[in-house]
Amino acid sequence: MKNLEQEVCRQICDVCRVKGIDCTVVDKGAPLIGPESVLGLDSLDAMEIVVMIQTEYGVRIGSEETSREILVSLATLAEYIRENS
Repeated sequence: MKNLEQEVCRQICDVCRVKGIDCTVVDKGAPLIGPESVLGLDSLDAMEIVVMIQTEYGVRIGSEETSREILVSLATLAEYIRENS
């Protein structure tokens, strides 16, 4: 899954209606959700991301605690998808 982080970034931008982001230059280790989010995402967006990941990749993100750990950054999310798909 080459460039999975960029692919996931583009899908997140689509589902969360984020405009003007170049996913090729987004810092993959930057916070994904919260006040320092590189994409300006909040907890409501997190729910949409979880659903999108399950739909697009067939990967289920379980509990709220697990989702907090997985949605730390694009890098952690992509790694979770790689490990569970």
